[in-house]
Formats: sequence, structure tokens, C-alpha cells
Amino acid sequence: MLAILAACANAVSSVLQRKANLGLPAEDSLSLRLIQALFGRPVWYLGVLGVTAGFLLQAAALSVGELSVVEPILVFELPLTLILASWVFRAPLHRREWSSVAGMTVGLAVMLFCLAPSGGNAQSVDWVVWLVGVGVNVAVVAAAVLWGRTGKVAERPELGGRRAVCFGVAAGCQFGLTAALMKGAVAQGGRGVAAVCTSWQLYAMVVSGIAGMFFLQSAMHAGRLLAAQPGLTLSDPLVSVLWGVVAFHEEVRQGWWLLPAIAGAAAITICVAVLARSPLLGDEERLPPRARRSAVRR
Repeated sequence: MLAILAACANAVSSVLQRKANLGLPAEDSLSLRLIQALFGRPVWYLGVLGVTAGFLLQAAALSVGELSVVEPILVFELPLTLILASWVFRAPLHRREWSSVAGMTVGLAVMLFCLAPSGGNAQSVDWVVWLVGVGVNVAVVAAAVLWGRTGKVAERPELGGRRAVCFGVAAGCQFGLTAALMKGAVAQGGRGVAAVCTSWQLYAMVVSGIAGMFFLQSAMHAGRLLAAQPGLTLSDPLVSVLWGVVAFHEEVRQGWWLLPAIAGAAAITICVAVLARSPLLGDEERLPPRARRSAVRR
């Protein structure tokens, strides 16, 4: 329930940030000019408040549940975002969107039931594992950002879509690292509040979360959200599950259980790809006329 509430908070934040991001030039992606422009839009602050609430709910969920369970549930941020956006922008969802939401629900239920993640101990992870894991995670993020920055959008406008994809993947991977650090911090709760406040994971989580937000804002401005959203939605839980299984030694079912689990994951991937093509995630010009008028209001 805490993970579902976190997904709801993130969905509210996504819609509010989308309204704040409309009309800003894509050339400002991955620059401080973008943040300065957003500072002048009050709706952006509400979006940040939603992200903060989502982080707190996610931390509460991770304090009582495994990383491999909590993070895949957050994939529901995408359909929840579409449902909320359909209400805010007055653009109804169609059979394709509702079918994809149902498919994601079934796929996630099958995957979690078949894997049945359990156990794990984030409190006693060796520092070498942390060092290697963080290093690999940061390297993947850096590679995605560098690939996205290749070429000049002003000279080749088609690169905007690739940048959105790359920055979206970078943001998702960064948020996956943030979740792992969050799990490491809340795992210190057994030793008292002082142990949590003095853990290095807590402060590394704050830095990682800020970096993830920066990449997310850049992805929104580099191109259409329909390009950025799939990579963002899928890379976050994938990285988190890898952290849970490899670093925190969370156990999952083996053998034939993996076949339906993979099928469930494939269903989620397909449904995310379908939902990401919804007009509600496209440019302002692709929205229905009534939604377009609502979107331009500040």
C-alpha cells in the first residue's frame, strides 16, 4: 500500500511538472538555465512537493519490504499519470490505454507472485559491494548521458528524441541507485534514529535523488515524453531489482517459476510501450483541442 501511494504521489508530480515544462526550449536540457526557468513557475514547486511525498512514502515502504517488491510496483506511476492527466487535461482515455493498464496489473501480479522476493539484508552489505555497485551504476548513467549529448540538436533536430530516451534511461538508473541507497539508509533503523541520520547512505541518497531529478527535467525538455517515459519507467525497477538480488541478497524463486515471471515482465514492457504512445504524453500540439487549452493555463 505504501508503494502504491508513492506511485500516486509520483503520478501527481509528473502531471504538475509536465504543466510547468510546457513551452520551455529543448536546448536548455541538462543546463542550469532550465532550473532557473522552472523556478519562476509556481506549479513546478507543487510538482517537487509531490516528488518529496513520493520519496518519503517509498522510504516507508522500503523500511518494511524488499527492494525487489517495492520498486516494480512503482511502475504503476505511468498508468496513474495517464489517468490523472486525462482528468486534468480533459482528454479521456480509450480502450487501448485501459487495456494496457489491465495488462500491466496482471503482468506485475504474475511476476511478483512467481518471483516471491524475500529475505535480504541491506544492513550488512560490505563496503566493497557498495563501492562496486555504485561505480557500475554511475558508469551506466554517465554512458547514457554522454550518448545523449552526442551531436547538436540545433543542427540535427531529430537528435532531440534520442536525447529524451537517453536522459530518461539515465534518470531511471539514477533513481534505481537512489532506491538502493534509501534501502541501505532505512535498514539502519534497527540501530536507532541516530544510526540512520549518521549513515553515509542517507546523504548519498539525497545527492543521487537530486541528480535523478536533474536528469528527469532534462529528459522532459530534450524531446517528447513519449520518448523519455519508457526508459524512465522500466530502467528504475530493473536497476532496483538487480540491487536487491545481487547486493542485498534478496531471494527469488528459481527453476520453472522464472518462465511465467519473465512472461509477466514482458507483458509489463509491452504495455508500457503502448501507454507511452498515448497522446497525453506527447507534445502540446498532439493533445485534443480541449486538453490543449487546459494545458496552456498556468
